[in-house]
Amino acid sequence: MAAVFFAWVIAKLVARFPKQHFFDFTQKIVTKPVACVLTLLYAFNFLVSSYGTRVISSASKLYLLDNTPTEVISLVFLLLVTYGVAGSTVALLRINLMFFFIVVGIILLLQMINFGFFEAENIKPGLITDWNGILNGSKEAYLYFVGMEILLFYGFLMKRPTETSKAMIIGITIPILLYLIIFIFTIGVLSNDVVRNMIYPSIAIAKEVELPGGFFERFESVFFTIMIMTIFNTTAMAFNVSILALGSIFHTVKKGVWILILAPIIYIFAMSLQSIIDLHHIRQFFIYIGMISSALIPSLLLVISKLRGVKGSE
Repeated sequence: MAAVFFAWVIAKLVARFPKQHFFDFTQKIVTKPVACVLTLLYAFNFLVSSYGTRVISSASKLYLLDNTPTEVISLVFLLLVTYGVAGSTVALLRINLMFFFIVVGIILLLQMINFGFFEAENIKPGLITDWNGILNGSKEAYLYFVGMEILLFYGFLMKRPTETSKAMIIGITIPILLYLIIFIFTIGVLSNDVVRNMIYPSIAIAKEVELPGGFFERFESVFFTIMIMTIFNTTAMAFNVSILALGSIFHTVKKGVWILILAPIIYIFAMSLQSIIDLHHIRQFFIYIGMISSALIPSLLLVISKLRGVKGSE
């Protein structure tokens, strides 16, 4: 509910200033110096790229490439992301659209195949968590919706800004439903006690797949492929937002220069996360930063723009 609400807030803010970059309409709302600070804050999105790079290398090491050094996996993945970011922003968006149907299709197929292993007893009892548990869980879950603020930097590309709110709510509802389906089936198949001790339970459930006739084995490889797709999209978009944010302030610096500056920083920061504990700590950091960047800042900007009567040209 919080994710849907703040997605609506972001959509309303962007629709209020059609065809304008974040830095341009923010300085109209809260002056240029403040706009610079806020834009630079969003430029730290490249740290999300570091997190994504480290997660994909950790999962690859665990499930696929156990003899390959983590540093090599991270470097190859980051080079792939850099290649994607080096192209146009529109091309990156179209890659997301291209991957979308593949990812959703395989996720739903996986749940259908595992339906025979689903045990309703594993998800009982339900609705017994107290309010503190629900709030703590909501805080953790909110991390998976952090990233919707990228619309602030891609809004200038929209042809029909008036339809932003509807599209944004539909867009945020899709992962909500997918996460809920994955969660219920994972618990139903593996049980809560088993999942509690797993690092990547969604990959583990793919290992449970057994197709009749044995004509296709290791379904987790297919699932891991779409996992790479989604993390690639997340990492590339975060990297690109950093470049767009910095480019909107420093107009004279070319995109290629920012890529050459940020890519090594992303790699070094990713390699500094040595253990699962480090990933957990940086995850907690991203939760709070995400709440600020996707909830607090857009809400304040929308309220201030309404109070001051600031609005972009139609």
